Amino acid sequence: MARRIPSTPRLPRPVRAAYEHCAAVTAQQAPDLRYGVRLLPTAKRRALCSLYAFHRRVDDIAAAPLRADHKRARLRAAAQLVVDLGQGRVDSRHPDPVAVALGHAVGRYRLSHEPLEELVDAARDDLDRAGYQDWDQLGEYCRRRTGALGRLAVEVLGTRPGARDEPRAGEYVDALCTAVHLTHILRDLGRDAVHGRIALPRDEVERFGCAHALWSGSGSSDADLAGLVGYQVERARSLFAQGYALFPLLDRRGGACVAAVAGIHRRLLERIAARPTAVLRRQLDVPAPHKTLITLRGLAGHRPRQLAPHWGQD
Repeated sequence: MARRIPSTPRLPRPVRAAYEHCAAVTAQQAPDLRYGVRLLPTAKRRALCSLYAFHRRVDDIAAAPLRADHKRARLRAAAQLVVDLGQGRVDSRHPDPVAVALGHAVGRYRLSHEPLEELVDAARDDLDRAGYQDWDQLGEYCRRRTGALGRLAVEVLGTRPGARDEPRAGEYVDALCTAVHLTHILRDLGRDAVHGRIALPRDEVERFGCAHALWSGSGSSDADLAGLVGYQVERARSLFAQGYALFPLLDRRGGACVAAVAGIHRRLLERIAARPTAVLRRQLDVPAPHKTLITLRGLAGHRPRQLAPHWGQD
């Protein structure tokens, strides 16, 4: 995965404008990701923002209040864009700024097309599936949705030449991204329930007697919401621990970027663990000063495992 990227001349104006559009999408829709990407060199920061903007687009299509056939048509267009990218048919004259930026990033970093296809397939899954019966189903969805984005990000960041565990980088990325996605699911439990969606494995929700509590958004005498959330927190902690093996494979700035994003989400996970039933009432978050501190510690060479003793209730 280690690659030597040649220097490039000043970007054409349409390409710069396309990257600026993707940066604005990232800043607005993924403020936590912004803490990490701003630690990167300009070219890598731009590329990661283009990847996120495409990910955001397909995700928004699946969630949009549109008829299913309209959503499928838009996802077919996204899938065709991936094909066009693979065949080199996207250039700065394309009318879509996300396509222009992504096309430039794919060419510069020789990005794999399979993860881009997985992002679209995961969005199609959102249309075809009302929920997830068990962790195997949800874990595979996370791997294809968030993990695919993470694997593309590591292709941009690159790995240290000769890193011993480089062949396992994809495995570590999938674990880390699944931990982040599961943390998002826990954060959004209340909001999703209001919209009639339960993203946790159905068999585990039923085991803890929480189906009615989540659908109604209120407590129930036989519901163990704290137990359900605690069970998922332990799973996410284990996934974070597996994913930490990625950091020795990255260079200083790439590692700092990933450490910032992972650290913010691990901090959020611990806030959820401290208030497991609060997720039904509101979305918990990490205060901005704490996010900044985590980012600075990542830049200084700290890793999430080293920061863990400082995490907990604020």
